[in-house]
Amino acid sequence: MTSSPPDSSAEVIGVGLTRTARITGLLYLGLAVTGALGYQLVRGQLYVADDPAGTLSNLVEHTATARLGIVLELGIVLTQALAAVWFYRLFRSVDSFAAGLVAVFGMVNAVAILGSAAVLATALDVADDRSLAVSGGAAATVQLLYVISGHLWGVGGLFFGLWLIPMGWLVVRSRWLPRPLGQLLMVGGAGYVLSTFVSYVFADADLVAGLLTVPATIGELWIIGYLILFGVRDHARPDRENAPVTAT
Repeated sequence: MTSSPPDSSAEVIGVGLTRTARITGLLYLGLAVTGALGYQLVRGQLYVADDPAGTLSNLVEHTATARLGIVLELGIVLTQALAAVWFYRLFRSVDSFAAGLVAVFGMVNAVAILGSAAVLATALDVADDRSLAVSGGAAATVQLLYVISGHLWGVGGLFFGLWLIPMGWLVVRSRWLPRPLGQLLMVGGAGYVLSTFVSYVFADADLVAGLLTVPATIGELWIIGYLILFGVRDHARPDRENAPVTAT
């Protein structure tokens, strides 16, 4: 008894699925890196809460850093949009509706960050040309624009959480990735959505809101690593299924 050779079309499909999964993981990695650098690092160097003059001074003295922050936010938009499209491409055969939800929710979050990038660019313009400032002065205008940017990130978190929920459901449904990963993504997505409401309903609830996003962060790092390193599990690939046996 011998096994028949693998079907060439099945092999092509299997290789293509793995390639799509790895590209998706790389795009998600790009989103994570640009997000961490742009929001956590660069913004922290420029924006001084409760000190408009300090924020304005930072923009004037560190123009290159401010421009880098805008570029990084545009990078977030680009990688978020592409990751949304590639997640749809990866999971559409599992459930096209759920895959579409991942794409739509991801795109809405990308639009929110696009608005933030435009606001930050406006703040830099005001720092360069004080005549653009509103009646409160350049410092107040710049501070207001950074506050608006922060709120765009805050409300955008609602859709970032929403995109994780169908993503996790697709992981569980497809069995292409570990089931606990899918469950963690769904819990993390719900936590992200809840954290958005907590941060606005309760004053000084930053710690609680931050803790609610921890499962999402762990799930994101896990799915990024899994997609890049493994793609999908072998049973998801038609070319890795047991080939039919034939008599010699």
